Amino acid sequence: MEIRIGVQNVAREIAFETAQSTDEILAAVKAALDSDVLELVDDKGGRIIVPSASIGYVTTGAERRGGVGFGAS
Repeated sequence: MEIRIGVQNVAREIAFETAQSTDEILAAVKAALDSDVLELVDDKGGRIIVPSASIGYVTTGAERRGGVGFGAS
């Protein structure tokens, strides 16, 4: 699923793919509101850490389904 995070006072948003579900993302964002940072994991195992006070918005795309064809992953 694609995640986009808008950071206050930064022109570009953070965009990445993750295997986490929408519910897991929602829980992480809600938990970040009571802590110092939002921490998520991308498809390649990298960590995205954003200071909670700087979060402008978080959007999630549709969850990925199995693809068909040569480029399916």
